[in-house]
Amino acid sequence: MPCVDTEMVTLCRDCLARLAGSLDRCTQCGGPRLVSHGELLTLTIAHVDCDAFYATVEKRDNPALADKPVIVGGSHRGVVAAACYVARTFGVHSAMPMFKALRACPDAVVISPDMEKYARVGREVRELMLALTPAVEPLSIDEAFLDLSGTERVHGAPAAVVLAGFQQRVEQEIGVTASVGLSHSKFLAKIASDLDKPRGFSVIGREETLAFLAEQPVSIIWGVGKAMQSRLARDGLRRIADLQKQDEATLARRYGAIGIRLAQLARGEDHRSVEADRKAKSISNETTFDRDHSDAQELLPRLRRLTERVSERLKRQGLSGQLVTLKLKSADHRLRTRSVHLDSHTYLADRIFRAARQLLLRELDGTAFRLIGVGVSELGDAALAEDADLIDADAGRRAKAEEAMDEIRDRYGRDGLQLGLTFASKETRGKPSA
Repeated sequence: MPCVDTEMVTLCRDCLARLAGSLDRCTQCGGPRLVSHGELLTLTIAHVDCDAFYATVEKRDNPALADKPVIVGGSHRGVVAAACYVARTFGVHSAMPMFKALRACPDAVVISPDMEKYARVGREVRELMLALTPAVEPLSIDEAFLDLSGTERVHGAPAAVVLAGFQQRVEQEIGVTASVGLSHSKFLAKIASDLDKPRGFSVIGREETLAFLAEQPVSIIWGVGKAMQSRLARDGLRRIADLQKQDEATLARRYGAIGIRLAQLARGEDHRSVEADRKAKSISNETTFDRDHSDAQELLPRLRRLTERVSERLKRQGLSGQLVTLKLKSADHRLRTRSVHLDSHTYLADRIFRAARQLLLRELDGTAFRLIGVGVSELGDAALAEDADLIDADAGRRAKAEEAMDEIRDRYGRDGLQLGLTFASKETRGKPSA
């Protein structure tokens, strides 16, 4: 873990004692889980990331899996959504094709994702974050930035101590673990949270920023993917130290706007604030099939289920959207995306499905598809949505029916009610045609 040598402060993550100097064991409780840094008590920007979140939740709920390699993901045609740290020792990682993951770790226990459960646990973690500060910027279901500036008087302790206590609460009350990165900017806090996983707590201070970054590969900078890495490598820029030797004007001439960003982040300059009201730009869901499908009778029921999940998330977050996008991936991995702009905002599964259905029917040309997805973007407040469409006399009836079905599902769960393709069943009986 990076550190500086001046006025070292040590925090015991077991008893939360603050100690002078750099120690191997806590002098109060004897615990070994210490974090030491000269700027420990002054930094306030944090990135919190739950450890192998989906897999950790599954192990929490089934203690028999504690020491086993666990992979959360789709079937052999899908990809790895999460891998526990035992599975990672075999080389398994997120986004790896499932067949490769099982080849690397044939004894792994594979569990289908339960997104509703993960979302529920994620909300519990988020509530504990919000107890620390209102300045919480979610990045995903299990990670967020936090700004604890000005909260020391409220909590009676510096941000580092408060965050260590938060880690304890997450583990004791929710049963999952989280790693913390603490720094003076979002860019560095996110890097820090990856330095000591799982159950880690890492600090990158102002004084060490340039020296620490100099040793890192350029790939550690957000947005520098493989193509950009290759381009930079051709120009002799492989480490951040190489970028630090270039002036901003030179990098801007070579790479445009991203060149300015490279120059600034290479020096640790990131002036973005933690945005507590950060909202999703789109809500989507997709599924990969066990075998390819090319006809409407196979694809439409799956599309219906996906639109219901998207609708549930929109309603839960108090959002509505106006642009519906269909995603299809063919057997040869070619991607098709098609979109339609609605006349007004909606969060209703029926309206989303009807729009996506028309997009899908136009694409049914005999091509076999391995993946289908649907998303809604151009998001706004749920109040923008209209329950009835004046053009469609049946829309109001369907909206009321959907509200009734939501109530049934809230009471009895998703399995409490199974739907056909749409409320207007006469449109979808038999094989639909464009």
